[in-house]
Amino acid sequence: MPERVESLAGTIGPVVASLGLELFDLELSGTGSARVLRVVVDREGGVDLDAITAATEAISPALDQVAEEGGPVLAGPYALEVSSPGLERSLRRPEHYRGAVGDTISVKTRTPEGAQRRRGRLVAADDDEFTLETDGEPERIAYDDVTQARTVFEWGPPPRPGGANKRKKKKEAVRR
Repeated sequence: MPERVESLAGTIGPVVASLGLELFDLELSGTGSARVLRVVVDREGGVDLDAITAATEAISPALDQVAEEGGPVLAGPYALEVSSPGLERSLRRPEHYRGAVGDTISVKTRTPEGAQRRRGRLVAADDDEFTLETDGEPERIAYDDVTQARTVFEWGPPPRPGGANKRKKKKEAVRR
């Protein structure tokens, strides 16, 4: 996190913790009057609209109070957005990856050969890198090589082993 956003996390983190929430992510984007402070909160079992509302109502005055006291402040206008990480959550920090172990993720990396995109199951994560399993093969990837990563929500039950081949054989048998 950039220094200014980290100092804001020091203000916002305890506020959301007092509501039983976790500060999942914090992002400041845009310039001038088009700046947006995005606060992403979470808790075990997920967050509902009431939790998002309570967090918004607590964060806004806390930021105003810190500004009055001369603490880390966002000078000028900005919009405050508070949300949940959602089903397909961005993975930015090692703790995000550790929380997603066992999930399917999509990862975009930069390599000397160019950008690569991979999709697989996240099987391990530590402070420096994570292990992505694709087609049964594990691959260690350093966080420094990642340009974008997110969990992937898969609709419905997982496909049955051999299910596609059985349907194909049935279709061929019907055609004969």
